[in-house]
Amino acid sequence: MTLKVIAGTARGRILKTLPQEDLSVRPMLGRMKKSIFDIIQFKVPNSTFIDLFAGVGSVGIEALSRGAKKVVFAELSNTSLSLIKYNVNMLGFNDKVKIIKCDVIKEFSILQDKYDIVFMGPPYKDEGKKALMLTYPTLKNIVRHGILKKDSVLIAQKHTKEPVGNVIELECFRTEKYGDTVISFYMLAKLEPIVTNMALSSC
Repeated sequence: MTLKVIAGTARGRILKTLPQEDLSVRPMLGRMKKSIFDIIQFKVPNSTFIDLFAGVGSVGIEALSRGAKKVVFAELSNTSLSLIKYNVNMLGFNDKVKIIKCDVIKEFSILQDKYDIVFMGPPYKDEGKKALMLTYPTLKNIVRHGILKKDSVLIAQKHTKEPVGNVIELECFRTEKYGDTVISFYMLAKLEPIVTNMALSSC
């Protein structure tokens, strides 16, 4: 699987990833990534961005290419961390990046800061193919540790069959479905969207 930067200063550059047969890292499909960044395109320039469960760093690197001023990559796997470091260094984004090794569920407190855009793409299953159900606890951590600004956008990727409980502090204002994946867009509850091209739809 060839993983490329879609747009911006690094457009067309190929990112290093694991062999396709290695399922420990599941990079986002290009069409899905393009759709997400089309939706948030006016929010990205000069933004602070955090990529939770970052994998090889594809989403955060796309944000950097499109003008984000700072991206934090949070990942637990040493293999993935090495790939992020390689890709960031190859593209010359080192001065705009912070890479943090952490368990997003258990060690979220070390990520405390405020971000304009939060992306979370937790793995769907463990090595034994058991569903991990990480979306809801991650959403709760994001709210509990206060990393959203009042006009921040939170983007959550999950499997279509994964149930997600209601987080009253968050308002889901848009969803998109791609095969077995659902992408949900959130903001802090009782706030109107800042990104004017984001059409409201039910989640």
